[in-house]
Amino acid sequence: MSKKAKLLKYVFWIFGILLVIAGGFGYWLYDWIYKPNVPEQLASEILYIPTGSNYDDVKERLTEGGFLKKDNSFDWVAKKMNYPGQIKAGRYHILPSWSNYHLIRHLRQGIQEPVKLTFNSVRTIAELSEKLAEQLEPNEKQFQEFLTRPGVLDSIGYSKETLMTIFIPNTYEVYWNVTPVQLLQRMIREHDSFWDKAGRKEKAEAQSLSPTEVYTLASIVEKESLREDEKPRIAGVYLNRLHQGMKLDADPTVVFAVGDFTLRRILNKHLAVDSPYNTYKYAGLPPGPICMPSISSLDAVLNAERHEYLFFCAKMDGTGSHAFAKTITAHLVNARRLHQYLNERGIQ
Repeated sequence: MSKKAKLLKYVFWIFGILLVIAGGFGYWLYDWIYKPNVPEQLASEILYIPTGSNYDDVKERLTEGGFLKKDNSFDWVAKKMNYPGQIKAGRYHILPSWSNYHLIRHLRQGIQEPVKLTFNSVRTIAELSEKLAEQLEPNEKQFQEFLTRPGVLDSIGYSKETLMTIFIPNTYEVYWNVTPVQLLQRMIREHDSFWDKAGRKEKAEAQSLSPTEVYTLASIVEKESLREDEKPRIAGVYLNRLHQGMKLDADPTVVFAVGDFTLRRILNKHLAVDSPYNTYKYAGLPPGPICMPSISSLDAVLNAERHEYLFFCAKMDGTGSHAFAKTITAHLVNARRLHQYLNERGIQ
């Protein structure tokens, strides 16, 4: 074999080795960067990255949450993609079989999965704060402290008694790590949008009520009846009493004033409680809502039934309906039936 042939053979041999090495390195790169590194089965597809987390915190959550097959490959790719310096807090939906590249790009860009935030049936800011904290990153104490801070209330023109009226019960898409400030700003926008729709502001003005007063009255209607068909009629009773200067005499306001939400029957000792929320003692609407009313209760006040009824009390016929009366005489007859029923069953 000539020297030239030997040299050529040697070159091809070296080239072959380099090709194998390059191919192996290329496969290794592809395997670490683009092959699935998120398991096909996940205990949970939601990853939470708290505010203030660093790269080690994220790695720990990914590892302990079972999001990675190989944490060393993730670590290598993450550093090559400069992810450690671009941590974004939030709630992330991680899909099975994602590659390191897909996962890191998703986290680095902060592509969050919004929370479908819901709140309803709460009576106080404390209860609202608890419900918000169950679904969002800020804790109950942070929400309650912010929502009752005098400077915050003054800046938006609300009091601690009326703040609840900003919150319209619905489902809202928000980011998990939303701050109390951001959430309140969002709720104010939603509040304004709600009142701008369906002629609600105009209907409130026609009732000589502000949106806050409508909300407060709706909270009483909410606690008076579970029957949607009766709500406009009950709202009409209270509007009649307001317009005639009568006290509302609303049992749910007494329950709120007493602070015992397990009460099944209002007694004279409860009626004597000295509280601005006790509408047996003080005329007009209470200082603020006694609960967060449903949208149907709000609309029941805005579309209240026009009639001459001034009184109502529960019927004990199992339907959850009420007996309405135009005069105190007729109402006392209905009330005696109710009290007799309660006494016979020992309901105190």
